[in-house]
Amino acid sequence: MKGFPDLPPLWWLGSIGVIYLAKFLVPGWHFETALLTIVSWGIFAAAMVILCWSAIWFFRKKTPIEPHHSPTDLIVEGPYRVSRNPIYLALVMLTVASALGHGSVIGICMAVALWFTLDRRFAAPEEQGLREAFGDAAEQYFKQTRRWL
Repeated sequence: MKGFPDLPPLWWLGSIGVIYLAKFLVPGWHFETALLTIVSWGIFAAAMVILCWSAIWFFRKKTPIEPHHSPTDLIVEGPYRVSRNPIYLALVMLTVASALGHGSVIGICMAVALWFTLDRRFAAPEEQGLREAFGDAAEQYFKQTRRWL
């Protein structure tokens, strides 16, 4: 759709929307348990910490957080020491948390679909932009740090 903002949080909202919709349309595909609910809250909490911690580094470095913008700094500190895409990782974790909290088989499929979408549509092109902007420094970072985990 032309003019529609192509942003990772919108893809994430779509995955969450499918989970909630599926709960009502195909209730037999859900298997809620107390243990899954507890695990989902743990994953949710961890994802929120990662998300906030990651976003702080964009503001510290004064570089755009939005995809499709040219970076002004290469962030290699904080959560970026462990993952090149901690914000995307957190969005996938939030989808997994929702899927587990609702006991949704479809939700797990949505988490995989979101991961694939974020990896191909955002992470890979962003890495090319980092290569162009930061050259050898970006290549060294890519060698030292995994894309996801």
